[in-house]
Amino acid sequence: MLDSIKKFFDTRIAPDKEDGSKISRQHLASAALMIEVMKADHELDERESEKFLQVLQDSLDIADEELNELVEMAQDEAQRATSLYEFTRLINDNYDYDARVGLIENMWRIAFSDEKLDKYEDHLIRRISDLIYVSHSDFIRTKLKVQKKTD
Repeated sequence: MLDSIKKFFDTRIAPDKEDGSKISRQHLASAALMIEVMKADHELDERESEKFLQVLQDSLDIADEELNELVEMAQDEAQRATSLYEFTRLINDNYDYDARVGLIENMWRIAFSDEKLDKYEDHLIRRISDLIYVSHSDFIRTKLKVQKKTD
């Protein structure tokens, strides 16, 4: 299983986006985790999809065509993933603490975009936060920050 994931990343994804034409591993991992948040409540709301695209566009410096490719690849990877570990490991290896907190904040933006927070979304973001070593205080701070903006 891990060999097939490594092979996928090595053949389809640039290690560091040097040539500007490929999507980085961490972008794919971030997008896949956000897709998991969208799927957590078993209801795909159009507002969540729109917010997901907006979050990707705002937080990742990639061209529109690469954005579409990233979304497709992230959906495929999220469907095939057997655990969150394969994504969170890439995040831990490549993101500094502030970037990890930013990822959690973006997940809250998606979760609150349909104007209701489902318990499964909350639980999943909490698990991801633990897996990427974001402190509980930052987990709560980002949740409240996003929640206040949606009220």
